[in-house]
Order: sequence, then structure tokens, then C-alpha cells
Amino acid sequence: MIEEHTIIIGAGPCGLAAAISLQRIGIKPLVIEKRNIVHSISQYPTYMSFFSTAERLEIGDIPFTTANDKPTRLEALNYYRTAAQRHNVRVQPFMTVTSINKTEQGFLLNAINQYDETFQYAAKYVIVSTGYFDHPNMLGIPGEDLPKVSHFFREAHPYTGLEVAIIGGSNSSIDAALELERVGARVTIVYRGAEYSRSIKPWVRPVIEAKVEKGAIRMLFSSRVEAILNRTIEVSTPEGRQVLANDSVLALTGFHPDHDFLTAAGVTFEPEGHPSYNQDTMESNVPGIFLAGVVVSRKEDANEIFIESGRFHGDKIAAYLSARGEGQAQS
Repeated sequence: MIEEHTIIIGAGPCGLAAAISLQRIGIKPLVIEKRNIVHSISQYPTYMSFFSTAERLEIGDIPFTTANDKPTRLEALNYYRTAAQRHNVRVQPFMTVTSINKTEQGFLLNAINQYDETFQYAAKYVIVSTGYFDHPNMLGIPGEDLPKVSHFFREAHPYTGLEVAIIGGSNSSIDAALELERVGARVTIVYRGAEYSRSIKPWVRPVIEAKVEKGAIRMLFSSRVEAILNRTIEVSTPEGRQVLANDSVLALTGFHPDHDFLTAAGVTFEPEGHPSYNQDTMESNVPGIFLAGVVVSRKEDANEIFIESGRFHGDKIAAYLSARGEGQAQS
């Protein structure tokens, strides 16, 4: 049994920010991460740039400098890794917490590492700051489980010369389409919306519009993929059902937090779809379990919370615990 005062589940930007906030009041939390530090960001497209400016992504009062208008994925990985190291945040990577159980003294957490070794942790407080990249929004259509279908886009090179269908019209879908077209993929975007999404970056929209107008990228509005087959896809469009040649499908339909994990820990959910918690303290309906980051979002809208807003959740938790007299005796 490993005893800790506070355990944070998830070493994303918001989990790291919460750890730093707690350290400032004298609590030295252990951060348990099932993969690596800021794993979600490492899963972003290789050449992605953030929509937010660098200063809106900062944690721990460490300046985030970039040579560009917006920071890149690689710059963010370096920044958050450096922030964790500079603040000596205690991180246990490649350890998955499988359950949280209430005890008289606090909580008992069961966990397993990458070698299938099991561990138990006891903690007075638990902060859940898990992300959502492990839980893509599934389409529920025939053929979605074929090897040629992916819910992630990393880089365009492997798709050179292929017929690629992108499902979705969000900012990430448009960025992927433009990268794919540059390397010689033949791209079709299948989007249920009747017009371009408002989430598209303002400086990107004229580019995608020009590509579509010139026929370099095919855009199917008000359309849905109904079935995915080995060499084709079936799409319902305003003009009727179409069968399109296809080599690969990128189902970029977003992700959602793991609400089942919270439910198993006793956290309830509001009719609107988000977990029950106090917005002033971030404490859930289970006393001693706090929430930070995207995990407080509704299942159907993970984009409610971004790094630039979720990074302050730890400050609320630290203020609440400090007011309760926690931390002063911590070294």
C-alpha cells in the first residue's frame, strides 16, 4: 500500500497545473498518468499549431515563448515537460488507475502498470484530470472497425496517392484535408453541416474554400457516410446515395471524457450532461474527489473546456484545501 496525501489522475496540462498549485500551499501530490506527460498533445497531428496564443497555455508562471504567432505541438511538448521538471512535479507515468473506492480515511485507488503489475494507493484527496483522446466518438456505421479507418490523424505522408475520405468538418478535419492534398492524396470531406463550420480558423477558411472551388478537394455538405467497405464508401448526399472509391477513412468526429470512470467512483451527472461539481471549489458530489480540466465537460461536447480555462481549476482546489487547513504541515 502506497500512502499519499493527494493523488492527481492525469498528467495533462490541467493536471500538471493543479499539481503546481497544490505544491504552492505545501501539498506534494503524486500525479498518476497512464501514458506519458501530456499524452493527448503528443497524439496531436505532427505539424499542428494551436489556436490559442502561447500565453494562454502557460502554467506555473513559466513563460511560454514561441517564434510563431501560435505555438506548435512540438513546442508545447517541450514547454509542459520543462514546466513539470522545473517544478519537480512527482509523476508516475504508465500507470493506469482502474478504480477509486471511498474509505473512512479517504480513498483507495487500484492501479496497474505497463507490466501488468498491480498497485494500491491510499489518499485523502483525489483530483481527476483525465483527458479524452482514448475515447473517440464512434459513428456506429457498418465498416467502422475496418483497418483502413482511423479516428486519429498524425501526418499526411502515409496517404500519398490514396483516395482519402474525411468524416467531419471541424477545424481538425480541414487542417488534415489541406495537409493531405499537399502530399498528393485525393481528398473528399463528408460533412453533415450545410456550410463550413464556424470552428475553422479565420486564416484557414479562405484556403479551404479556394481548394474546393478549384476542385483540388471535394467537399460534400449535408452528407453522411452510411457504410464503409474495403474499397469504397457509401455516402448519402442531397443528390442521393453515392458510392465513392476509397482507400482510407479518417473519422475525425471528436472525442469525449471517460464518464464511466467517474460514475464508478460515485460521481453523479447533471441533466445537461456534465458531472456534478462545485464551480467555486471543483469538488464533485463525492466529498474529497475533485475535477480539473476537460473531464468536467459534457460527454457530447468535450470542447467546452480548453487548456486556457482548465489550467485554473487547480487554483480553485488549492484555495479550498488551504482554507480547510490542508497543506501547512506538508513539507
